[in-house]
Amino acid sequence: MLRIVVLVSGGGTNLQAIIDSMAAGKITNTEIVGVISNNKTVKSLERAKNAGIPAVSVSPKDFENRDIFNDALLDAVNEFKPDLVVLAGFLVAIPPKMVAQYSNRIINIHPSLIPSFCGVGYYGLKVHERVLERGAKVTGATVHFVNEGMDEGPIISQKAVCVEDGDTPEVLQRRVMEQAEWILLPQAIDDIANGRISVVENKVVKKI
Repeated sequence: MLRIVVLVSGGGTNLQAIIDSMAAGKITNTEIVGVISNNKTVKSLERAKNAGIPAVSVSPKDFENRDIFNDALLDAVNEFKPDLVVLAGFLVAIPPKMVAQYSNRIINIHPSLIPSFCGVGYYGLKVHERVLERGAKVTGATVHFVNEGMDEGPIISQKAVCVEDGDTPEVLQRRVMEQAEWILLPQAIDDIANGRISVVENKVVKKI
């Protein structure tokens, strides 16, 4: 049984997609052992509690500096003893110590087709704003392992989504979620839980 802890910052729609996929049998051999948010008042914590999942908040506002917060965040993750850390809309840079301790055991969902519209400054709605500003015709989402770089870890899967005339950042964000994020992230978790994915020489290898 794969023990996963999900890290979230906002409303938790990707968390809900994971919970729903587990209930529907689309994710197997997996248990969500905890949810951690850097915000105390977000809906994602409510979603976790409604599903009977332990949920805690570790806010940088409660600590004197970022180093102390980073240590507290890692301690909170370690408390749940996860096999896999899932970043589901977590808008906090992952501490290097966590990346090292959970090497090839942290995955992230990013709302673009990496290497486009990613890296420093590209998160949340800002990604979709930049896509529309650039006039891109296709966008999408990417699931990848997390390494020391920003959105630079080995790519697990991607799915393209068309940009349509008249799109606003909010409309495009919703379409990318529905057509890509909520599909890719549960599938990646199921693949990892059932041994269909491994990392070899910084590349993802999938077993059929």
